[in-house]
Amino acid sequence: MAEGKVSKSDSLNRLIDIIESQNSAEDDGSESSGARYPQDLRSVLVTSVLNLEQLDIDLYRGTHHWVPRTQRLFGGQIIGQALVAAAKSVSDDLYAHSLHCYFVRAGDPKVPVLYQVDRTRDGRSFTVRSVKAIQHGQPILICQASFQLLQPSPLQHQFPMPVVPQPEDLPTVEEIIQRYLSKPDLTESAKQGLNKLLATEVPIEVKPVSPAQFYRHVSGEPRRLFWARARGHIGEGNMKLHCCVAAYVSDFALLGTVLLPYPKYKARFTASLDHAMWFHSTFRSDEWMLYECDSPWAGSSRGLAQGRLWRRDGVLAASCSQEGVLRVKPVPENSKL
Repeated sequence: MAEGKVSKSDSLNRLIDIIESQNSAEDDGSESSGARYPQDLRSVLVTSVLNLEQLDIDLYRGTHHWVPRTQRLFGGQIIGQALVAAAKSVSDDLYAHSLHCYFVRAGDPKVPVLYQVDRTRDGRSFTVRSVKAIQHGQPILICQASFQLLQPSPLQHQFPMPVVPQPEDLPTVEEIIQRYLSKPDLTESAKQGLNKLLATEVPIEVKPVSPAQFYRHVSGEPRRLFWARARGHIGEGNMKLHCCVAAYVSDFALLGTVLLPYPKYKARFTASLDHAMWFHSTFRSDEWMLYECDSPWAGSSRGLAQGRLWRRDGVLAASCSQEGVLRVKPVPENSKL
């Protein structure tokens, strides 16, 4: 069970708690540049976070971790690195179309992660790879990834993309934090917490469609939408790499969608159990994509969340599902940070 799931949502949860403790109204969206990053500003997701060192045939080591404030590994990084390792063992004309992962142990950010690839099957159209992510001699994640030789088909359909404001018309998470910092009635402890969030470097840029609902300032259905892209330039032409980055992004804030209808409860413990993803079309992970998240079910201290990544032109790029453990506790009546 991956306790690292707490780590990837810690910054969001702290911001949720801080915003909930303030009696303030929802902010209006502000203009922000949607331009691409310059080519010389390479994404840290490519240069370090998803970069692997080859030790032997089908054996790799990941040493650079994005470590959130709770000092535990982010599950999305392990998924992304596992897909990087699997992709290195297939030919250039094969593209990832699905992955299925189980988190079996918590990750330790203090030591490297070894990725052992098993060439399960090489077929004419589909190729399958199994990957174990290993720390301290034991697997922390087991992943199977399937790759396909692209084939045309007359069967093509998809759901329509949700109609939402464009990313240029919405504030980033950092801009939302700055707005709350400018409020005169903000408590000193809240200021300190928000400033710590600003100091935390996250390799993903996020723009919530509805900030108040995104941060559980208001209760609602278990659904949220936000625009996301990798920070820095990745470029076109390497679809395998974009799939690996999208796998990283897909784990961001997904399981927290389960908590949206329950403003009277906060997470005491969360952990990813499994994660599946399907890639439908070409895309660029360093360009804005809409991440639509919803939760169709929760019970027995577990929750199921689903996500869809949309290109700006309305094409469904990828879909994912995740189940996790969620143990909660009541929010105090007069909660103050």
